[in-house]
Amino acid sequence: MTTEDSNTNTRRRTILKVGASLTASAFAGLATRGVWAAGSDKPEKEEVRIGFIPLTDCASVIMASVLGFDKKYGVKIIPTKESSWASVRDKLVNGELDAAHVLYGLIYGVQLGIGGPKKDMAVLMALNNNGQAITLSKKIADKGAVDGAGLAKLMQTDKREYTFAQTFPTGTHAMWLYYWLAANGINPMREAKVITVPPPQMVANMRVGNMDGFCVGEPWGHRAIVDGIGITATTTQDIWKDHPEKVLGTTAEFVQKYPNTARAVTAAILEASRWIDASLSNKNKMAATIADKSYVNTSVDVINQRILGRYQNGLGKTWDDPNFMKFFNDGAVNFPYLSDGMWFLTQHKRWGLLKSDPDYLAVAKAVNQIDLYKEAASMAKVNLPKDVMRSSKLMDGTVWDGKNPAAYAASFKIKA
Repeated sequence: MTTEDSNTNTRRRTILKVGASLTASAFAGLATRGVWAAGSDKPEKEEVRIGFIPLTDCASVIMASVLGFDKKYGVKIIPTKESSWASVRDKLVNGELDAAHVLYGLIYGVQLGIGGPKKDMAVLMALNNNGQAITLSKKIADKGAVDGAGLAKLMQTDKREYTFAQTFPTGTHAMWLYYWLAANGINPMREAKVITVPPPQMVANMRVGNMDGFCVGEPWGHRAIVDGIGITATTTQDIWKDHPEKVLGTTAEFVQKYPNTARAVTAAILEASRWIDASLSNKNKMAATIADKSYVNTSVDVINQRILGRYQNGLGKTWDDPNFMKFFNDGAVNFPYLSDGMWFLTQHKRWGLLKSDPDYLAVAKAVNQIDLYKEAASMAKVNLPKDVMRSSKLMDGTVWDGKNPAAYAASFKIKA
């Protein structure tokens, strides 16, 4: 038996052990509590196909299935591994997937007909905050490009074309990459070439020299360091502390047709989110589970280091980051704040993806299923915030609170 086979078998045993150890507790008292009813609240569709990309932040969807939280609410989640965000988009739109672990900005892009066909979409909940990174190749790091300032200086002196990769044109990684470059004086639309690469292919493409830098979710930023081909120039939590990232997305049609199912799935994934964040032991069990070939397909160590907040940049610097990837944070992660969705629209406008200002608030109210989320949170006994908006300060000192989105979108010196 090879080492890889042994590791795979170990992970599979861990999955079975984790599932078995929680089955009793997950269902304890279910008959008396009546979390879901067999009457009018019964899920209309009991098997739910949820797409995911091999990334650490798919964990709450996977664990809701593995640990049986879905059964507690009368549904069966069938995780479906996808190859790219474009595939996720297409399968959501045509109904092959019921829902997906998906980029926040992808859902909004489809809603407005940018980055794909136009279709009314829905955000059921946010899945995580933080935990992405911008990686620069070791080749340019050796020339001084170890951070934004170093990259800007190198690009001024080295007149060749620089190529950067993101994962989807309207998605989160594109927006973090563009924001960071612009904050360091680099116009991503005019002074660089930007390409789209699926997350699991980032490291391989950097290895053969197809890009100078990329922005992607974990574990692929850390994997570039482990493989010795890249360095972490910044984390996305340093761009925006506790930023919105992936969401549980679906179509508006699905919510209208299967409201009880949508609510049940949201409640189940809320429970899984709470379980992940509850202890270091749970985080380690989660890492061992999703590392399996069926899910992320990498070594446990590549996942669990940054999940536990243990960062290294590939240049000898190590640190404990308090703002590592969060899945729950007492429910603060999961609430679908209207201002979060609106922020992506401001950046779509900033970079020319939207030609005119949309009705920011109306779009967010249509997409983010606040009422349904509140019902699911009540079922799972999850706290709710006081407001549907939140205020944040980003890396360049700008404050985003959702109050004047058109002015905010127009306020940036560097834009398309």
